[in-house]
Amino acid sequence: MKPHHRSARTSVQMRDWPLSQLPGLSRENQSQLEECGITTTSQLFRMTKTPAAKALLAHQLDVNVQYVNKWAAMASLARIPSVGCQYCGLLLHAGVASVTNLAEMQVERLYEQILKLHVATMQRNDLIPSVDRVQKWIHEAKLVS
Repeated sequence: MKPHHRSARTSVQMRDWPLSQLPGLSRENQSQLEECGITTTSQLFRMTKTPAAKALLAHQLDVNVQYVNKWAAMASLARIPSVGCQYCGLLLHAGVASVTNLAEMQVERLYEQILKLHVATMQRNDLIPSVDRVQKWIHEAKLVS
């Protein structure tokens, strides 16, 4: 999709994705979010910056706030160009809850977490992202956090 905006202190363009590409979001929840005027990941990110905003959205959608927290975390991580919607769910399941959290990770530690997750859930390690890709995620997260 199109770049969302460019940070003044970096050359990394944050990304914006249609909600349909956000993993784990049902069509029903997507429709509910659209009824609230939220159609992209950047809009979801902006509308869920505080715990109170997340609680309000959860109330409006009549869903548990844990779902909104999950969607907001993935929308935030998806802003990183090399992460996007393709890897935001993987990062969340590997224990990375925010861009700041990603920026503070050590490459080797995160790679090991992802490897363990893949082996445990998929019982294979041939689909894991490369160490170079993981390093790029962390580098870009440092630029935007």
